[in-house]
Amino acid sequence: MKRAVLRAAVTHEDQVTVCDFLSRKSGLPKGRVKDAMNKGAVWLQRKKGGLRRMRRATSLLRAGDRVECYYDEELLSLQPPKATCVSDRERYSVWYKPAGLMAQGTMYGDHCSLVRQAELFFRSSREVFPVHRLDREAAGLMLLAHSRDAAARLSELFQKKCIVKRYRAEVMGNPAEKARPGRIELPLDGKPSITEFEMESYDPECNVATVNVVIRTGRFHQIRRHFDMIGSPVMGDPKYGKGNKNREGMKLRAVSLQFRCPFFGRDMEFSIPETQE
Repeated sequence: MKRAVLRAAVTHEDQVTVCDFLSRKSGLPKGRVKDAMNKGAVWLQRKKGGLRRMRRATSLLRAGDRVECYYDEELLSLQPPKATCVSDRERYSVWYKPAGLMAQGTMYGDHCSLVRQAELFFRSSREVFPVHRLDREAAGLMLLAHSRDAAARLSELFQKKCIVKRYRAEVMGNPAEKARPGRIELPLDGKPSITEFEMESYDPECNVATVNVVIRTGRFHQIRRHFDMIGSPVMGDPKYGKGNKNREGMKLRAVSLQFRCPFFGRDMEFSIPETQE
């Protein structure tokens, strides 16, 4: 079985461990079931309560339980890149997410996500809530909250545009010749969208520019789509642009976060580690 979704209800005759139950229902060896559980691909729903990940293979099932397994052999075999905790502020933490790491998991697992790596880093002693997005292909800083209250307060800062996120990108061509003065104001998904940038350098031989970017709106793939729309797609972008491919991955990073801390009332600024420059 390479990829499959199994959904099964537990009867009185099925009151065994989750691992035994799934192994019997799917035909998978117990070792593979345990691996899938550990990587977040197995879900349990009881008569009371919502669907939640089930990781403990020895947990006993009850009649009326529903078990779901989202098995993807290719995904489960992936070895994700490792994130770095840049700053731990107790109520929240700031992380450097490398390119190729998802912000959060899917039904098929979460071992390739920043959220899961943070849970393991804190030894599951804290809740972990992402409060903003960063594309899987992009690298850079992400803010994680460690309580529902912290998540709500930090999310409010993002909604009110009180958090400044700065990015650095390498793009094809010279965008300063196409969008002056350093501002792209083109609608995305039928909504007003604004991307501002400053030229850091331009290499005419390679026809590649390095730009510092701030987005004033938060549309899906905004930076990538805006620069592609003016004919200067981000280098290495696997989705947008033509002639911008390279072997080094997508050249887009979130390099800094600035905001006034809602818990301590201090102005905070976080930058990517020097080792990632």
